[in-house]
Amino acid sequence: MKKLVIAAALTAAASTATAGNLSEPVVEPVVVVEQAESSSSGILLPLLLLVVVGAAVASN
Repeated sequence: MKKLVIAAALTAAASTATAGNLSEPVVEPVVVVEQAESSSSGILLPLLLLVVVGAAVASN
């Protein structure tokens, strides 16, 4: 009876000790989608500023 209890205790201890896995967890990569801008959106403000400055110089 004692041997059965000892064997059960050793089996329980061995199963909990090796329950984990040593490999790295698999993590899905996060996909970030950015909104595409048109190529003219970056030049619109400088052109507008140039027109305003040109109108101010022409009015003098």
